[in-house]
Amino acid sequence: MDTSTERALGPPRIPYAPQLATVALTALAPASWGTTYVVTTELLPPGHPLFAGMLRALPGGLLALALTRVLPRGDWWWKATVLGALNIGALYPLLFVAAERLPGGVAATLGATQPLIVAGLAVVLLRVRPTAWRLTWGVLGVVGVGLVVLGPQARLDAVGVLAGLGGTATMAAGIVLTKRWGLPAGVGPLALTGWQLAAGGLLLLPLTLAAEGAPPRIDAGAAGGYLWLGSVGGLIASTLWFRGIGKLSVGASAPLVLLSPLVATVIGVALGESLSASQTLGFVLALAALLAAQLNPPKRGPGRPDGLTTPHEKDGSDEDRHDDRRTGRHRDGRQPGDQRGQCTRTPGNRPVPQARG
Repeated sequence: MDTSTERALGPPRIPYAPQLATVALTALAPASWGTTYVVTTELLPPGHPLFAGMLRALPGGLLALALTRVLPRGDWWWKATVLGALNIGALYPLLFVAAERLPGGVAATLGATQPLIVAGLAVVLLRVRPTAWRLTWGVLGVVGVGLVVLGPQARLDAVGVLAGLGGTATMAAGIVLTKRWGLPAGVGPLALTGWQLAAGGLLLLPLTLAAEGAPPRIDAGAAGGYLWLGSVGGLIASTLWFRGIGKLSVGASAPLVLLSPLVATVIGVALGESLSASQTLGFVLALAALLAAQLNPPKRGPGRPDGLTTPHEKDGSDEDRHDDRRTGRHRDGRQPGDQRGQCTRTPGNRPVPQARG
């Protein structure tokens, strides 16, 4: 008797080594973003958040354009503008408003909801159903970050909450649209990053001049801070991030943003802060959620009608199946309409059996 449909859940499956390397490189981006708070508070002149955002984006974008010498073509002019607005131009002002009106813990917790927003947008824009495995760990990640950064002094401000959720949503939309549109032929991640940084920086430039006026006085410490944010935290981190989005599923890449508040917490401990028992528990929970999201969901027996997305044979990513449907290819390289063992007729109507895979 065939009992394949009654097979029990197995343990979570570890991705292949190349995927692990991609995850590690992509994780460097949100890890570097975790240094933004301490750099901003310790080195940058106060009262000029838009100037910091513009300086973080525009010089790096122009440098990337000079290095790659590749400009958008056709509809990629408006696509690059949309992505630049979502990931840079709209994101930075909303995050700055949230930072000014909310305690850092509340803002960080709102940012931790991004994987859940990404999952919802992926259903609409990618037609990809999230697995229960990653949804569960996404919720636990929010809980973990909340335990780490929320304190009894946390207060809610309506405008600040809307700005925090808005910034999180714009970046989530940028992730999903980047995955949907992919890369144009012959264009690498550095060029795509340059388009977005330049577009976002140019959008911020008039807003910065109108809202903040003349640039602040920049001393040696501030120059180092701007250089760090624009290079490591800007051009380099964004290139690694967009490269990773193109290679990983959105379910694997989105939870990596949890590294930002965790790295900020580690920096705080290094500077003399201490963690309570609940904060330590939250740190471990958030880190576990981040790592668990990189594991492929436990594999059920073939053909099981459980209502969940069936893991891909290779890496379990539902977005890989989305890419297969979009390009029309089969997983074994066959084209639409071909079947294994199918006979193809030649112009002389002589059947030629195809090799079986």
